[in-house]
This record gives sequence, structure tokens and C-alpha cells, in this order.
Amino acid sequence: MNPRYEYKAPGNRSVSEPGGVQLKDIRKQLPLRVLSESDFEFWRAWGYVVIPNAIDAVQLRATQTLLWEFTEMDPSNASTWNKPQLRNHEMKELNNSGMVECYHHQTLWNNRQTQRVYDAFVDIWDREDLWVTIDRANLNTPNRNGRQFTGFIHWDADTTLEPPPIGVQGVLALSDTDEHCGGFQCVPQLFHDFERWKQNQPADRDPWVPDLTGYEPEFIPMRAGDLLIFNNLLAHGIRPNQSDRARMAQYISMAPANEADEAMRKWRIASWRERTPPQGFAFPGDPREWEKTCYPQARLTALGEKLLGLESWRGSRVEPA
Repeated sequence: MNPRYEYKAPGNRSVSEPGGVQLKDIRKQLPLRVLSESDFEFWRAWGYVVIPNAIDAVQLRATQTLLWEFTEMDPSNASTWNKPQLRNHEMKELNNSGMVECYHHQTLWNNRQTQRVYDAFVDIWDREDLWVTIDRANLNTPNRNGRQFTGFIHWDADTTLEPPPIGVQGVLALSDTDEHCGGFQCVPQLFHDFERWKQNQPADRDPWVPDLTGYEPEFIPMRAGDLLIFNNLLAHGIRPNQSDRARMAQYISMAPANEADEAMRKWRIASWRERTPPQGFAFPGDPREWEKTCYPQARLTALGEKLLGLESWRGSRVEPA
């Protein structure tokens, strides 16, 4: 297990935590590859941005097929959608939210090593040497008949720290979403007001769950294939699915590659090679261990090897494949 996951708090710690300038304060040095100037300014002000058509239709269909297969559900037979989740989450707000404990399937890696996905994160970080998070997917069927889920809003970073933590998260939509079928929700106005809001909060406030007095969560509609990237200081969550169709997504994020963190790099490579989940508080893994027994090791492109840490961004292989 990645020892960073022994800490019982939200957040994906499969990458090193960066320091430096807050993301909203970055002054671009590299030319934008995917985002427009207005996209970048919107990101800085409101804490999120949507990149359309991040993956192509072939990748989209392959990922949808994988999630239905992995969850042992039939997309054409809604009576198969109500089976209980395979394992309860210690992080209780995730129970019945549709988390799919699959991390290293070839299809998920194909999406991670897509050039347009990578280029979008280069735009956000203003640097090319990135590692991708080891993360999972989501298949949130209608929240009824034993799969009750009411939704939530939280942070995945300790927002009481000074200076505030730096990081991003990402959601790749695998289905069209509207306000009825679940999906991503957030509080952009709170992000915009964050420094002023903090001054009026008690010293012992919850670091992970905001007081939303005076604020309303907003639903962010997405089309299948879109990638949403958001600042980890943006309060966010999943809406309940009150429709008659499933919501599907893959979680993809990137952060600066800390190649000096040898323990982290070795854990990342072992996780890919052995097809193991992060485990711990928020990422329990599949009790069937299908990734080990049913699927081969994912093949990485030259970009994928760097995003994992198998190949150094400085141009030398750091470990045999």
C-alpha cells in the first residue's frame, strides 16, 4: 500500500504534493496548447474549466464497455443495475456513489496517455514534466432500489493550511450529463471568494466540508468525451442520479513529476506492474481482484512511461519495463 493513503482524509495521493505558486496566480510562460486565453482566465477566476472532445469516440465506447463489464451490469437491462456495491467505503459519503474500483486497465491508460488530455494539464501547470494520478472510474446508476445516494460537497485538500495546498483534479465524462442524472457539482463562487470567506470562518472549522451559508452548488453539464479540470480548492462533489440512465466518468489528473521522491516513483511503477489499487481510506480496491486475474498489464506509450515515472522526463529510463 502507498503509505500516504494511511492518512484518513480525502484526496488522491498517488502523486507528490507540489509547492510553489498558487495555480490561479501562475503567469504563463509556455504557449497554450488546448485552452484558449478566455478558458485560462475563467479557470483562474472560478477554479474549473471544461475541455471538449478530450478523447475520441473509439476510446469513449471502449471505456463505457469496460465499466459495464467490470461492474457486471448490462447497459440494456436496468434490472441488473441495482446490485449492491462490491465493498463499502470507509469514506462514507462515497457509498452508493458508483465508484468503480478499476485502476490499471489498458482502456483507462489509453485515456490517460491521450495527447489532448496531457496537453490540457500542461496548460494548467505551465510545465511539461507531469505524473498522472492512479485513479478509478464511476458508474452511477439511478439512486434507488438499494443504491440510495444523496450527493455531497467537500474538498479533497485541507483548506485550513497556510499556505493552501496546491493541486488539481479531473473528471473525464463518459456519458452526457444533465442536472437530473448525477455528475459533477461545485461551488465556483466560494472558490472566487475563498480568501475573504476564510476570514469569517471559525478557527476550528471543518477543513474538508465547507459551510455553504450564502452559496449554492452549481451543476456543470458535460458531454461524453469532455474533460473537466478543477482546482483542489474548489468545493465539489457528485449529485444524486435521479434519472433513468447511468452516469459514467473516469477520474484523471496530473501533477508535477517529483522524480526525487524515489519511494513514490517505485510505488507507482509497482502499482501499474502488479495491477494493484492505492487502497487505504478512499480507494479500497476490488475484492475480486479482477485486474490481477482477468486483465493483462497495460501497455504504455512513450508519453505514458513518463506519466507513470518509468521513464524520466530528463530522457533516461529509470527502471526496466
